[in-house]
Amino acid sequence: MFTGIVESIGTLTAIIPKGEDVSIQVDVGSLDMSDVKPGDSIATNGVCLTVVEMTESRYTADLSLETLNKSSFAHAQVGDRVNLEKAMLPTTRFGGHIVSGHVDGVGEIVERAQVGRAIEFWIALPEDISRYVAEKGSITVDGISLTVNALRHNAFKLTIIPHTSSETTIHSFRVGRQVNLEVDVMARYLERLLSAGASEKHEQRASMTFEFLQQNGFA
Repeated sequence: MFTGIVESIGTLTAIIPKGEDVSIQVDVGSLDMSDVKPGDSIATNGVCLTVVEMTESRYTADLSLETLNKSSFAHAQVGDRVNLEKAMLPTTRFGGHIVSGHVDGVGEIVERAQVGRAIEFWIALPEDISRYVAEKGSITVDGISLTVNALRHNAFKLTIIPHTSSETTIHSFRVGRQVNLEVDVMARYLERLLSAGASEKHEQRASMTFEFLQQNGFA
């Protein structure tokens, strides 16, 4: 579990084909690796990856075919900069929102504009996840916990303050870039609860109707 508060900007130093899968090596920049061990998780551009090998300055992780198909890592290149966050501890300050590190879809930067000291982005997102995105709600973009400021058909707007720009890779986002998106997990749970409740009520209505017909000699 993560918070979407980026701890360091890393660099992809190697992409190693392993059949249909790949392994990547990441230089962690300023990320403190003293409490990390093999088997731990590090969110890398919003993707929860398992550390399989590590030193004080880098780690290696495997990317499955599923991860490559569902994330922007399909187009990753050596030298790319990536947002890094270690998994939460029980004592971690919860500064962002609940982030699982499981990418829901890949978005695309379609507009970028400088507005005062802030940068505004419009990001197009897949239609099948657009219903989970709400104005003033939370969304994770390449591992960054951000607030949705406006919506239009299958797209949302972000307003990025200078601090966020300087502490993450978002300052380098340009039109056409693909980004990993994770919607607020609470929205998915809410949808599941509502749909389960609706299904249960439908079954109750169907059962009562059949019983009524039996009691009155129609079935």
